[in-house]
Amino acid sequence: MTEVTRILSAIEQGDPHAAEQLLPLVYDELRRLAAAKLAQEKPAQTLQPTALVHEAYIRLVGDQHFDNRGHFFAAAAEAMRRIVVETARRKKRAKHGGGRERVEVELDDLPTRLPPEDLLALDEALDRLEQLDPVKARLVNLRYFAGMTIEQAASALNISRVTAHRYWTFARAWLHQQMTGAQPE
Repeated sequence: MTEVTRILSAIEQGDPHAAEQLLPLVYDELRRLAAAKLAQEKPAQTLQPTALVHEAYIRLVGDQHFDNRGHFFAAAAEAMRRIVVETARRKKRAKHGGGRERVEVELDDLPTRLPPEDLLALDEALDRLEQLDPVKARLVNLRYFAGMTIEQAASALNISRVTAHRYWTFARAWLHQQMTGAQPE
């Protein structure tokens, strides 16, 4: 049993000091994952990695139960996804400049950044994928929203690297088809 798993068990059993012990153990990894995810967002992104980690952590240490380290990081990826999507929805509102679009000089970055409309379409498609295959949806969350490598995500999901790669290939094609309406060839 890893130290993280032991502390998660203590939190579940009601130890009031366990949550204080958990954050220092997972903070650096969560911060690195958040920074990697936010680096993929549009340059105008105002959400900072530290704020994303703190918000996700607050959502995680409530009444949830985690079986192990992998389960915790999968839940962290899901929490980060929700926060990024909520931020995109908020920015889309007229009150926050919803109809206006910032034009960036760095055109090289644009293909890897999703505008709020596409991020919302991705969120809806991910919800449908989760109904179809929850493991593939969690893999996408870990890879896209938490910035994990295939190896890290496979470890978190307790599946082989080969299986994770196969799932990733399927999920990307399925999501692309769902978001664009393109028919498979």
